[in-house]
Amino acid sequence: QVQLVESGGGLVQPGGSLRLSCAASGRVFRSNVMGWYRQASGKDREFVASITNGGSTAYADSVKGRFTISRDNAKNTVYLQMNNLEAEDTAVYYCNFKFSVTQDYYWGQGTQVTVSS
Repeated sequence: QVQLVESGGGLVQPGGSLRLSCAASGRVFRSNVMGWYRQASGKDREFVASITNGGSTAYADSVKGRFTISRDNAKNTVYLQMNNLEAEDTAVYYCNFKFSVTQDYYWGQGTQVTVSS
């Protein structure tokens, strides 16, 4: 089992920045991918960014150049630095942890990000 605890959401004005954090605990010692998804009101959950424990990253086209994902393997923590935020980024952001071999995955509880003036 893997437990995920997210933090860092909040209200920010357009053009502002936020940093999300997600700490994983439990059986996290195997090859894995950590990432972020988001779900806006009335829409499906969508991929935002991911990073392997080797450091390979992937981003949704909508956030490229604005968001940066990183991780601290010693702390089993993944971060999402979000810059130049837009109203369209408003959503609940969910942390995801997936084992690379078995593809078993886990979700965090979600953290609200609201971009509004």
